[in-house]
Amino acid sequence: MSFALDDPVTIGLGLGLLALVVLWRLARLLGPLSGRLALLDARLSSLSETQHHLDGGLGQVAHSQTQVIGLVEARLADMGRYMGDTLAGNAQVTATSMGALRERLQVIDAAQAKIEALSGNVLSLQDILSNKQARGAFGEVQLEALLADALPPDAYSLQATLSNGRRVDALIHLPQPLGLDAKFPLEGWQALVRASDDGARAQARQALARTLRAHIRAISERYILPGETADGALMFLPSEAVYAEIHANMADVLRESFAARVWIVSPSTCMATLNTLRAILKDTRLRNEARAVRREVQLLVEDVGRLSARIAKLDGHFTALQSDLTDIRISADKITRRGARLDDFDFAKSPDETAPR
Repeated sequence: MSFALDDPVTIGLGLGLLALVVLWRLARLLGPLSGRLALLDARLSSLSETQHHLDGGLGQVAHSQTQVIGLVEARLADMGRYMGDTLAGNAQVTATSMGALRERLQVIDAAQAKIEALSGNVLSLQDILSNKQARGAFGEVQLEALLADALPPDAYSLQATLSNGRRVDALIHLPQPLGLDAKFPLEGWQALVRASDDGARAQARQALARTLRAHIRAISERYILPGETADGALMFLPSEAVYAEIHANMADVLRESFAARVWIVSPSTCMATLNTLRAILKDTRLRNEARAVRREVQLLVEDVGRLSARIAKLDGHFTALQSDLTDIRISADKITRRGARLDDFDFAKSPDETAPR
């Protein structure tokens, strides 16, 4: 029996076999697939339950989130108010601090202006001290201030001219006038201060001593005049440092000043010396005033004697006047009695009418 490929029966058998094969394959495939589908269905059910629980949790989270947002907003509002109050307080404190700082700056500006003025004064002082004539005027001004503080105005004269034509810075009016001259050996003192070693210091000290000796000789020769001034004079040093250096390290200069009867004084010792001289002037004036008082007392005693004599003379006048008044009173009484008798036409003489009074 033969089959033709184009026979319908053959074709139908082939298709049947093919369908059987496909069905067999599908059966083999659908067996495991059904199990997987069941497992997938179970998992989908679990996923649905999980999603349901998740929806409930999300609702709770949304509610909690709403509460948290409200709490955060309230906290933010409180924080805003606190920050506003804090910023306002800080602004006030800052304004107060700025005002205080402005005042301090004004004080600092004023102090700086004073410092600048003081710097200018220091520079002016340096200019004064660098010029010998101006430096001498500086010492004279300081000496004049000391004299004005310690002595009455009529106790001294400034720039007094002596009989030798020399002009002394000050002349104190003692019983024997005392000369006082200002000297300021600044160059020698500055050289001593700037000396860097013992050799330079000794050399500068010797130069300063020579300058001081020259001043001492000049004062002794010019301002100590026998019979006109006191037998000594004062040399005024307007520097305590120079005065201390002389007494500490220049004993020979001091001995020469004592021998020349020129007494070196500083501002402090000059004030003490002037106070002593003021006491001397006061004692001298008291003695002079005592003599004047004694003379006035003597004149007063003489006046009292003359007054006593005149009082005695006046007393005599009063005694005579009293006697006259007594006689006048007697005469008046007699006239009164006589008038009474005339009024009574009694012309008989009374015994008292024969009296001469």
